[in-house]
Parts: sequence; C-alpha cells; structure tokens
Amino acid sequence: MPASASRTRKLAAVGAVLALVVAVIAIGVVIAKSTQSGNETASGAAPGASSSPEAGEDPAQQKMFDDLARRTTRRADGDPLAVGKKDAPVVLVEYADYQCSFCGRFTRETQPELIKKYVDAGTLRIEFRNFTVFGADSERAARASWAAGQQGRFWQLHDQLYAKTRKGSALAEDKLVGLARDSGVKDIDRFRADMKSADADKALKKDQDEGYQLGVQSTPSFLVNGRPVAGAQPLEVFSQAVDEAARAAKDHPAAKGAGK
Repeated sequence: MPASASRTRKLAAVGAVLALVVAVIAIGVVIAKSTQSGNETASGAAPGASSSPEAGEDPAQQKMFDDLARRTTRRADGDPLAVGKKDAPVVLVEYADYQCSFCGRFTRETQPELIKKYVDAGTLRIEFRNFTVFGADSERAARASWAAGQQGRFWQLHDQLYAKTRKGSALAEDKLVGLARDSGVKDIDRFRADMKSADADKALKKDQDEGYQLGVQSTPSFLVNGRPVAGAQPLEVFSQAVDEAARAAKDHPAAKGAGK
C-alpha cells in the first residue's frame, strides 16, 4: 500500500476514534487495556460494567447505539462471513486480525459458547470483519478466509487459522492452501484465484474502511448492537452485553439495526 494511503488512513483513524471513545464513555464502560510485547496491538481488557436498560438509560444514548448499529450491521442474505439468523435481535460485529492472539482466544474460548447460548437460540448473529493491522501476512490470511467463504468454508478456515497463534511464514500462501484443504475447500485453483482477485480487494477494503471510520485501532474490537466492547473479554461480559442488547431491542425495535 502506498505510504500516502497509509498516512491518510492513520489520520482518518485518529479523527474517527473520538466517536468510539465517546460511545464507550457514554455507557460507563471501564476498560483496562493490557499491552502485548512486540508490535501486537490487541487488548486483553479486564471486565467492565455497562449501564443497564433497567437503570434508566438515556434515550439519546440509546439512539447513538442504534445509529451505530445501522452503520455497521449488514444482515446480508447468504453472507459467508456471518453466522446466525438475518433477523436476530442482536448483532455482534467483530473486527479482527489473524495474527492477533487475543482474537484467537475469543474464537477458541468465547465464540463457541456464544453460538451455543445465543446464536442457536436465534437471539444473536455474529458478523466478522477482516481488520488487518499486522501487515502483509495478515492481509494474505484475510484474503484466504474470504476466498474460502466463496466456497462456503469461511468459518472452517477461520477456526483453523485461530486454532493456534500463526504469524509470518506460517501464513505463507502454500501454508494457507494446506489449511484450506484441511478446511474442506474443494477447488484449490479457484481458491488461489479468489485470494488474488479484485473482489477480494473490494471486500477487504470495505471491512477496513468501516473499521477506520469507527476509529477501531486494536484487535479484537466488537460492537453489540452498536455498543462497544474492547478486547477479548470474558464470556460473562459478552453475555451481559447480548442480554442487555436483546432487552433494548425488545423495548426499542430500532435497536435491531438495519442492513446496508
């Protein structure tokens, strides 16, 4: 990516991050971000407490969350990067990088429980966004996951990529092809072509631009019906967020968001 484009995106993120910060402050979330060694920027935040709808939530605050949900939830038919009913009352949007160890922790430890408890019950839909922050290897892995999705095997490859922390040469094209085979991708020639296609460029740019516009700067970052959750929080934090969002969606139908 040209240096000028990189600088432009960074400047956009600096300005846009204010919106996410305001949202976090508005719901009274206290987040303690941990710092990883090296250049990893994922956060392992301590549990935070958010205000509850029963506590008399400010209507203007709810409107802000609803607006953010409308901007981010897609609810697209047949989206291979989503799991759960299109009309589920709650949508969790995840911005993640395949070299992010905390993203892997969420995938291995928390997401399966959310699927069992909420997705299977029709309450929750999870939409994944490729938000690459660690360079070319992350982008290659993101392209591979998108390409697997074109053959209906996104989540299988996604889970393989996060089964353990993979970095650098572990995400070389030949390694990704091997993981794709293991994930059940049948047409490897098509997989390779899709990885390098203009459609992959467009899909990754859409996810990346959305994240930058929101001010996402670390992975994993989440929105639960527009409510920010930062870092690979414990299951209890996500459960509370989903439960509160479900109640808000029942009381305020607009909180269910709208597709793009």
